[in-house]
Amino acid sequence: MAPKRSMGVPPPPPPSVPAGRLLSRQQSVGKLKKSSIMSSLFRELKTKLEGSRLQFKLSSRTKKQFGGSAGGKEGLAAFLRELTKRSPFFQQIEEDAKNHAKTILELKAAINCFQTKDMAELIKFQQHMEAILEVLTDENQVLAKFEDFPIKKLETIRAAAALYSKSNLVVSNLKNWEVKSPAAQLLNKFDCYFTKVKEELDAFERTKDEESRNFKSQGIDFDFNIFVTIKELMVDVSSNCMELVLKEWRETKGANDAEKKANQNLLWRAFKLAFRVYSFAGGNDERADKLAKELANEVLCGSSSPPKLQTKTPIFHL
Repeated sequence: MAPKRSMGVPPPPPPSVPAGRLLSRQQSVGKLKKSSIMSSLFRELKTKLEGSRLQFKLSSRTKKQFGGSAGGKEGLAAFLRELTKRSPFFQQIEEDAKNHAKTILELKAAINCFQTKDMAELIKFQQHMEAILEVLTDENQVLAKFEDFPIKKLETIRAAAALYSKSNLVVSNLKNWEVKSPAAQLLNKFDCYFTKVKEELDAFERTKDEESRNFKSQGIDFDFNIFVTIKELMVDVSSNCMELVLKEWRETKGANDAEKKANQNLLWRAFKLAFRVYSFAGGNDERADKLAKELANEVLCGSSSPPKLQTKTPIFHL
């Protein structure tokens, strides 16, 4: 028997959700929304075709610091200083610091003042920085000659620009994804790309709160909506794959049993991929839902022993 709760003591409040994780916890993402049929279709098709068995990284930058023991002998320290002065490499560093002093000081001021929520402006400023710094013999050594140079902010600008540029490349790839026969090759290609992007985005989600705080601390209001766009485009390409698979299936309905079985397996592969994309994106649009229903019906109706329905009406309505 459950213990009685004291009427005078209210239940504890539910745990709060960190702000940076709201995107991954939303019930709907942009134009996508939770589907009422995807999960049930997946379970039914899986049971029918596979029996009752149950069955996306942004690389982090590591920094190594090499430290040597401090020599206790003044003679050794003096020798090293003299060796450094005579080194052509360090002489060039001194020359760079002298010759580019005006430009570096201007860049220092520009970085300290830089703030933006416009990603195009972020990319443009990062490119401006690189154009100045790429001429230096050794960037770290030269900038160390300038007191309080904002190294941390410089690296944060680079990280944010790289993240957005890489994400924007994914958007461009998905918008221009070529859909052509044979459908089996299309599924293989898209499956590999989807898996790669998903692993990278899933890895980034685990550090997103920290990265967001870091960006904001350096004056960068990063536009995370680009990840919503990626998810919407993944659903679009997945729908294109389903359309082609259905087209090829309907064109080969008169095939022999072996070909028919292979084509039916292709239908199931397409649906499984569409379900993975749906789960990753957090929702479907109307087109994806409609195509998933058609795909499921073709699998069930094309089976040699279609399942007996427990309801009086068809399980799917198109």
